[in-house]
Amino acid sequence: MIPLAPFGKTGHNSSRVIFGAAALGSMKQDNADRVLDLLLEFGVNHIDTAAAYGDSELRIGPWMREHRQHFFVATKTGDRTMAAARDSIHRSLDRLRTDRLDLIQLHNLAEEEDWQRAMGPGGALEALVEARDQGLVRFIGVTGHGSRIAATHRRSLERFAFDAVLFPYNFTMMSIAQYAADAESLIAICNERAVAMQTIKSAARRRWQNGASRKLSWYEPLREREPLRRAVHFTLSRPGLFLNSSSDATLLRDILEAASQPLVQPSRAALESDVVDYAMEPLFIPGVRDRI
Repeated sequence: MIPLAPFGKTGHNSSRVIFGAAALGSMKQDNADRVLDLLLEFGVNHIDTAAAYGDSELRIGPWMREHRQHFFVATKTGDRTMAAARDSIHRSLDRLRTDRLDLIQLHNLAEEEDWQRAMGPGGALEALVEARDQGLVRFIGVTGHGSRIAATHRRSLERFAFDAVLFPYNFTMMSIAQYAADAESLIAICNERAVAMQTIKSAARRRWQNGASRKLSWYEPLREREPLRRAVHFTLSRPGLFLNSSSDATLLRDILEAASQPLVQPSRAALESDVVDYAMEPLFIPGVRDRI
């Protein structure tokens, strides 16, 4: 079973592995139901989806009729204006077949223009606050990709008291000095303010190489059991961090099994060996590639 931990100051004890429901985006309902049933098997009680994840919300909705009371349900809006974000929230409520979301998040708030629009007058943040005031959502978060996102999240936390953040965290990203410094600073602030910290890309190997088409995920994941276990334990050995599972549903059982084992902090030598043996690379490199 996956251990539980306080999800920031929300009062909810969430499973340390959060189900990343992008994995359901292109599935039929019967396949999605089988994937979701794995959450019950391993004691996962927190689902993270987004309006932009294809049919993910539609796949979760029917399953939630029986299981809603057992799950912390989070989704995201990528809209940047108040009116559009308000519509997005109501659409997500309908698709998820629930009358209240536990967490609504500004999706991938990484670029300056998006940040200014979403956080400014008439921006999406106002719709999220309105929804909270109306009892449609309980908590508000912000998410993002890229090598600058940890620094951007710090700026966002200075503007608004978000309840949760989401950012990339794995050995290759934390081997970039500037990213590691920004991430450590963000983690310190979140610990001080009891802001929940969700991490993504723990199972990432590298971007697809030599023009390979995307398969199930926009990046190539680690598939071998032992390096995947070390990658999972690298993240979960850090107190306070939650690991959002891969958008490749074929990895879900392996990730959950790894997270169910007693945590062993991998040695730096073992992690460095994995980088060499599996040709691992950071997904985001400052000044080189910072977008999906």
